[in-house]
Amino acid sequence: MLTCKHTTRLLSEALDRPLSKREYLALRLHLLFCRGCRAFRQNIDVLRKVSRSFMGRDDGPN
Repeated sequence: MLTCKHTTRLLSEALDRPLSKREYLALRLHLLFCRGCRAFRQNIDVLRKVSRSFMGRDDGPN
């Protein structure tokens, strides 16, 4: 199972590149059990939406 440090790094990398199937599955498994990393993922999503909105690039629900 991934550590929180590795999980947060993968969450950030997932914004820039597709994760491998192995990375994706390990990430999903960790997120099932870790409330802190789920909160981190939500924070990344909010920051991404706010920054896109600020830059005038609202790409929809992603």
